[in-house]
Amino acid sequence: MRDTGALRAHLIEARLAGTIATTREKSLGRYRLFAARDPRVLLGLDPERDWPLGEVLRLMGQKCGVSVDPAHTSGPDVIDPDRTIAALDRFADRMGEAAGRRVPVLLGTGHPHRLLEFYAALADALSSAGCPVLTPAYGARVDIATRFGVRTRVLGYVRGVALMRETGVRGASGAGGVHTHSPLPVRTALAAAADFGGPLPGLVIGDHGWVCGAGQLGIEAIGLADTDDPALFVGQAEGRVSEVVPLDDAVRAASYRPLMRYVLNRAHLSR
Repeated sequence: MRDTGALRAHLIEARLAGTIATTREKSLGRYRLFAARDPRVLLGLDPERDWPLGEVLRLMGQKCGVSVDPAHTSGPDVIDPDRTIAALDRFADRMGEAAGRRVPVLLGTGHPHRLLEFYAALADALSSAGCPVLTPAYGARVDIATRFGVRTRVLGYVRGVALMRETGVRGASGAGGVHTHSPLPVRTALAAAADFGGPLPGLVIGDHGWVCGAGQLGIEAIGLADTDDPALFVGQAEGRVSEVVPLDDAVRAASYRPLMRYVLNRAHLSR
């Protein structure tokens, strides 16, 4: 999909941008937690300065197009589709530059049921362009805090994309993949790569803790983020995350296919 008009229409129709399913109440709640430096929403980022609620809200208005009116407290949230497209262009350009230099890449997602196919297509294209797609710490067990207490998850890879699984789940599909915001998986993967003397990634692509955790460690990271994930946008504002694409990160997996094609075309990685 090269036509930005068609892409814009798709973003709105699929509710990836425009009026989205994420609620204003949820986003504001996350902004308050971020302002209080709650580790559940920092996603591995250690902000360099204080980010009071008003500043977080203004930043999210700038980056996503959400309302900056603090009195607007309910209803569905909104993402400006033009901001999404502009960020997709920059995201694709960074991928294209990485492919041109054939840098090692690491891809990981906390949304395996929604975004695995999107990232897997990027991994395939980058591999075909000569970029080593890294899979460090395969099978490592990671203790992750959840709403139900600490749970042990297993780091796996599907088509070059890292995800966390329930213990005891194997296979080549996304089955058993679990949603997570934790930065522990990317820290585990990067530590394993360093310990075994393998290459470290020159670029990390993903969402949630994969992006913030890598960026906090000084590794270039780009990714996708919803309006209730302010950490990635703060990381970008502070210079530790290279690019963030604002969109709803929890719609049907098939809805991301036009974005996948757009990014690969823009990055000159389509086959």
